[in-house]
Amino acid sequence: MRPSSSCICKHTNSVPTNTRFVILMHPMEYYKEKNGTGRMTKLQLENSEIIVGVDFTDNQRVNEILTNEASSSFLLYPGKENFNLSVRTGSEINSFLGNNPHIFILDGTWPCARKMLKLSKNLQTLQRVSFDNEIKSKFILKQQPESLCLSTIESVYTVLNLLKEGEVEDCNTEEFLKPFEKMLEYQVECILNPHNNSYRPSKKNKIVTKDMYKKKTERNIIFEQKLDEDKK
Repeated sequence: MRPSSSCICKHTNSVPTNTRFVILMHPMEYYKEKNGTGRMTKLQLENSEIIVGVDFTDNQRVNEILTNEASSSFLLYPGKENFNLSVRTGSEINSFLGNNPHIFILDGTWPCARKMLKLSKNLQTLQRVSFDNEIKSKFILKQQPESLCLSTIESVYTVLNLLKEGEVEDCNTEEFLKPFEKMLEYQVECILNPHNNSYRPSKKNKIVTKDMYKKKTERNIIFEQKLDEDKK
């Protein structure tokens, strides 16, 4: 779905998991986002699927999963009353998730994710899982609403590692983030060394450390362009 020069398929390597990850993707993310990490997550997980929508209350596939007595379903979403994977023992995690667990993930901007949950009555009834995040997102070119917010692929990577510690999973996550990291490398390279700089030839691009958690009233600046001193 991308030009060959920016394609990340060669960096993907899907891993098998006992847990099935169901990525509920907002239409804006599915149709407009060219570098969405939800798709990367799908490519990295054999046992996963993408379902597109906003209100999943009457979604046939979602309800099919939720009513399957042979599996158990959970929603990955932050909150105080969640089952925190970071502070639970392996036996507690095993007992809580049960057999054939399905973890639903809301993929979209944070405002979109909140709307999806607000409209989807069937998702509101699910038990939620969460984790204590102690790292900052590597997604330096995208604004995050708060400190320690992660992209979809980073969140799933964190969950997988916690499930491995709890002996629920035994998959190799060593290169799980590789396509994500390669995408970021390519984007930064394009900013610093654009191949087609016929427009604004007097400009120089420079990556600037981004204040990822500015107030809404402040402008989101990803990088700045400085005028060539000779052209001033």
